[in-house]
Amino acid sequence: MGLIARDRDLIKRCLHHEPGAWNDFVDRFLGLVYHVIQHTADMRSFALSADDKEDIAAQILLKVVENDHASLRQFRGKSSLASYLTVIARRTAVNEIASRTQIKDKEGSKPSEAIMEEKPATKPKPAIDTLEEVRKLLKKLPPRERAVVQMFYIEEKTYEEISKALNIPVNSIGAILARARKKLRGED
Repeated sequence: MGLIARDRDLIKRCLHHEPGAWNDFVDRFLGLVYHVIQHTADMRSFALSADDKEDIAAQILLKVVENDHASLRQFRGKSSLASYLTVIARRTAVNEIASRTQIKDKEGSKPSEAIMEEKPATKPKPAIDTLEEVRKLLKKLPPRERAVVQMFYIEEKTYEEISKALNIPVNSIGAILARARKKLRGED
């Protein structure tokens, strides 16, 4: 499948720096980016924290905007924009995970006393508070959107798994997630 008109227009808007274009781009493709990051990590048996995922997602989005959106300017439309971004995301995720693997390996070779000294003195805040906040936010969404958001972000299900479980077309999952994000930010 080639480039669809909606994505062609989105690229054009981003390249012309139109107001709101980048937000629309992120809303449309952030779910895909996170999915590629998780899949890449799973394929390499590398456990990622939520912070790691956010950092890698930020690196991927930086690749898209660096040099005045050079990667979007180079896109020739011979595939879907999602396929093109998947390649960018996968390459960036592989590089980031390889870098993090090297860091983990170096830390693993340190003497145990050095590792003990580097640990913070306080325990991290329990995730239950955050989970409760998420549950409260989710209650603001209609049931279908709530289910998709919960399955994708909390249960870390793939688009395909969500599609099968909820009997929703795979290609509508990203749009549902984008609408839910807007509602949760209070933009809708």
